[in-house]
Amino acid sequence: MKVAINGAGIAGTALAYWLGKLGHEVLLVERASELRTGGFVLNLWGIGYDALERMGLLPRLLELQHHSDELRMVDRSGRTRGGYPSSVLLKLANGRMATLARSDIAAAIYGSLQDRVETVFGDSVTAVDDDGTRVRIEFERSTPREVDLVIGADGLHSRIRQLVFGPDARFEYPMGCHVASFEVAGYRPRNGNAYVAHTAPGRYVARFPMRDDRMLFFVLLRDEYLEGRIPASHAERQAALTAALSGIGWESAAILSAVEQVDDIYFDSISQIRMDAWAKGNVALIGDAAACPSLIAGEGAGFALAQAYVLAGELHRHGDDTEAAIARYQTRLKTVVARKQKHAESLAASFVPRTALGVRIRDYATLLMRLPVFPRILMGRYFHDEMALPEYGI
Repeated sequence: MKVAINGAGIAGTALAYWLGKLGHEVLLVERASELRTGGFVLNLWGIGYDALERMGLLPRLLELQHHSDELRMVDRSGRTRGGYPSSVLLKLANGRMATLARSDIAAAIYGSLQDRVETVFGDSVTAVDDDGTRVRIEFERSTPREVDLVIGADGLHSRIRQLVFGPDARFEYPMGCHVASFEVAGYRPRNGNAYVAHTAPGRYVARFPMRDDRMLFFVLLRDEYLEGRIPASHAERQAALTAALSGIGWESAAILSAVEQVDDIYFDSISQIRMDAWAKGNVALIGDAAACPSLIAGEGAGFALAQAYVLAGELHRHGDDTEAAIARYQTRLKTVVARKQKHAESLAASFVPRTALGVRIRDYATLLMRLPVFPRILMGRYFHDEMALPEYGI
């Protein structure tokens, strides 16, 4: 089978890995000129962790872990008001959790593809024509191709989803917040391996120590603090962060000074993608393109890895019956993802409380995570996947 995958992030590279292993002819298309670097650091557990293990990539990625000793919540004076040891989360995950950069995961998977997959960088799909038997795809630069199946693995603002299923507004469910992140070299203080966060009403800013003396900053803003305009240019993003974080205390002055020096700021809405179906004819979606649970929910990378494995497995199991394979892929995963998305709605208020009282209650509640029993009561459901990966013999 000839399969074109748009997007070389975690979902796209993982699906390419499994389909290439199974002998399919795979074309992997990425808009960027090379694999993307930087980006978020995430905790991977559950079915995503299991999927990496089945790919044989877990030992390598565990070597690339970013280690954090604790989550520390501080007030505007820098005094600790909440938090808990990172070992609490590791215990909830039964010891099977890794803290990894998204780009490291995608790079590790891509590096394992060898010559089984054709890759085109610096190009993007511009048109998709599915006649029911074959799919013709056109590109910005490359010659058109005909394939049996097209997969959109191109994220929250998926181009394939826009072309085949409709505009983002039909499927995007905003969570009322935006996220920004950027990296700075040599930032001080560093506080060892602590993840340190400060929250003002409607605004959350945290720093996470990275390798090579770099610091990753992570900012959540409720939409009302963007003054009605979503920043598009780099200068607008710098201005939006300055307006939102000025005067909130802690290290805001030093952080905003660092913002003036950086040349790359990731900035996007925090949204979910909710769709009745992840496929239309010979076009299917995986990862955030299909069912982004949102950054607040977490486990988006884990679901992407699981979706890639299950879709490849079902295509292997059903042979030429692509329709049946895709239907089974959706049946196995849609309910699990929908429940994760539902959980995220209740988490938004705890991430970025709207009031000072809400911030204090949230910070004090995190102290309960230090006590026996409470971690399981407060967060146990978020670490419980309601499915195990099927066995496909691949």
